[in-house]
Amino acid sequence: MYQAARESAEQLRTWMTWCGPDFSPAHAEAFVAQSARAWARGEQFSFAIIDARDQSFLGSVGLNHLDSTHKFANVGYWVRHGAARRGVATVAVQQVAAFGLGELGLNRLEFLIPTINVASQRVAQKIGAKFEGVLRNRLMIAGRSHDAAMYALTRNAQ
Repeated sequence: MYQAARESAEQLRTWMTWCGPDFSPAHAEAFVAQSARAWARGEQFSFAIIDARDQSFLGSVGLNHLDSTHKFANVGYWVRHGAARRGVATVAVQQVAAFGLGELGLNRLEFLIPTINVASQRVAQKIGAKFEGVLRNRLMIAGRSHDAAMYALTRNAQ
């Protein structure tokens, strides 16, 4: 994970809050440990995206901000720079969506994407998530406020 994040740091910093200039192997290890604890508690579910051919780490996809009362979660994903534009994120997000809507019994998965992150919006569109609108000044990334496109995938599309 650390090597993939460092390879992709310039791109990730544009969209992700966790990949600052000081991102280190210790940060990656802490994320993995925290993810395992959160999984055990049913608070969030993080998956590594692994290349089936050579078992290399390609990125991560997960469900977070789970709301068990209203049965929804946020979907987050990233793919290392060298694996971008190969459909990796689309396949991974499809699988995590099936897990969330199927195994976890969620009714809704939300994709909150900076409006300028067109590639991530395309992933949401390709898996059938519907555009619901723009939330103004919704995200803070690298100290700057960004509008966010809201997409949602629901169990029973309406």
